[in-house]
Amino acid sequence: MAKKLLVCAMCLVAVLSLNACKKQQKAASGAESQEASQEIEKVTIALGFSTNAEDPRGVASQLFKEEVEQNSNGRISISIHPNGELGSDAELIEGVINDRVDMTVSSAGNFAVYATKLGVSAMPFLFSDFESAWKFMDSDIIKEVNKTLEPFNIVVLSHYDNGFRCVTTTNRPVKSVADMKGLNIRTPPNQIVMETMSTLGANPKPYAFNELKAALRDGLFDSQENPIPVIYNSKLYEEQKYLAITNHSYDAMPLVIRKSLWDALREGDRQILIDAAIKAQDLNRQLVKNQTESFVSRLRNAGMTITNPNLKEFAAATAGVLDTFATVYGEDLIAKMKAAKN
Repeated sequence: MAKKLLVCAMCLVAVLSLNACKKQQKAASGAESQEASQEIEKVTIALGFSTNAEDPRGVASQLFKEEVEQNSNGRISISIHPNGELGSDAELIEGVINDRVDMTVSSAGNFAVYATKLGVSAMPFLFSDFESAWKFMDSDIIKEVNKTLEPFNIVVLSHYDNGFRCVTTTNRPVKSVADMKGLNIRTPPNQIVMETMSTLGANPKPYAFNELKAALRDGLFDSQENPIPVIYNSKLYEEQKYLAITNHSYDAMPLVIRKSLWDALREGDRQILIDAAIKAQDLNRQLVKNQTESFVSRLRNAGMTITNPNLKEFAAATAGVLDTFATVYGEDLIAKMKAAKN
């Protein structure tokens, strides 16, 4: 009897020891699984753009970084690459499409190389002020247009602002449409801007922005067109003598992320990115508006001669550009654009 009790006791001890081992193994396995899960959830997202960190898109992108990292408790980190570190505007967009770049922010017209309708907001003299431009960029029209980028692995998070594009020149001031004739002008690879410049009599040629200043210095171009904040922040006044406030095209800038990365994120993390993108957008827009209003005097103090051409003459000269793109955009979208213009 005593012997049977001893065997039973030994069996009980063995069972308890086995259960304890299993619990320890399960706990260890669970800890390892949790640690692995936490590691998988961590992600670094690279955001590249062509201008410097002091440009409004650079300042707004820094806010985007801070918001994302704070609200994700550091699980999502944003690495910012200004000055074309990851490539020119065209290379950055191509990088997003081909999964080599995570995020970028660039002029809407640069995306139109792939999804043509993205260029609609660049139509000449479509808007007369920032508020009407922002209202349009936040409308359902643009939300639908943005979807045309998704087949190219691009998702739009928000719309930064680059301001209204103006013409600068090396050798002569622009006071009228006649002064545009024959200008060898650098533009982005934006078909609408190029068509606008051609219609005004200039000779447009796309060229990488991060190489523009050297190209102006070397005489490759005698003119270029960009918004006032870009002209000042990038010190283009060091190479150009004259600024004509033409405001010929509004320059919206989608902040985008590659769709393959977007689809891999959890829903909560996507919301963190969207919320941060909207805050960054709002800061960017206000900076651009303020700088557009205040930097003209700075450019004058930096030695530029400022002219204010008759914009009605320029608008009349480019009125047919919208109809030129009717086949590409479709009658429905063109009708909406004309309604927005009116």
